Amino acid sequence: MAILIFFILHWYISLFFQSVFHHRYAAHNAFTMSKAWEKVFYIGCFLSQGSSYISANTYGIMHRLHHEHTDQEEDPHSPHFTRNAMHMMWVTRNNYLDIYTGKTPVADKYRKNLPSWVAFERLTHTFWMRALFVGIYIAIYALLATAWWQYLLLPLTITMGAFQGLCINWWAHRFGYENYKMDNTSKNILPVDLVFWGEAYHNNHHKNPGRQNNAVRWFELDPGYWSMRGLQKLGIIRMARSH
Repeated sequence: MAILIFFILHWYISLFFQSVFHHRYAAHNAFTMSKAWEKVFYIGCFLSQGSSYISANTYGIMHRLHHEHTDQEEDPHSPHFTRNAMHMMWVTRNNYLDIYTGKTPVADKYRKNLPSWVAFERLTHTFWMRALFVGIYIAIYALLATAWWQYLLLPLTITMGAFQGLCINWWAHRFGYENYKMDNTSKNILPVDLVFWGEAYHNNHHKNPGRQNNAVRWFELDPGYWSMRGLQKLGIIRMARSH
């Protein structure tokens, strides 16, 4: 039971940072915050994603490229140019690293208003730091797991950030329902999204990328939007005007 609680907490904390900081802040500039709070979010991303830590700067670039080239060969994570979900995860990983290291040239328009903390990522975005977190996760499972099947969650814990991205980028371009007819295959995965923090409404998001609330219909719920509203009331962020 303890390991399940750990996994669920890890899932939602990691998802909060990826949804709110990586996606809505870095990629879409849905709100602004001070540089001090930006660093707090950087640290939160690192601690929650651990061995699967993703650079907010590189994520922002990749997601903007995804919107620009959805379902085309230039799309950095399209399920329509890969054999299966694991192949897409590998291709996405390679495209991510090529952008992060500068191997893939990126036009200036995709780099505007992106968060950056180079010194921090020199320390955190390394093989040895990822290996350290893998060791920590193994130790946690050894301490808390009470049945062999609970270790089946360990690979998901190790790849948490990447796996959560895969869930959206693979499934939401293959399965689900559409509120809007688009010139791409984006779909909404869940009618009531309490699993992916509002990110499951991918069709809604592709229709209105600048809209802060991904939920459109009466039964759709977007906890990511609620989170931003709460952060604004606390004075941590200032939400931009939706467009």
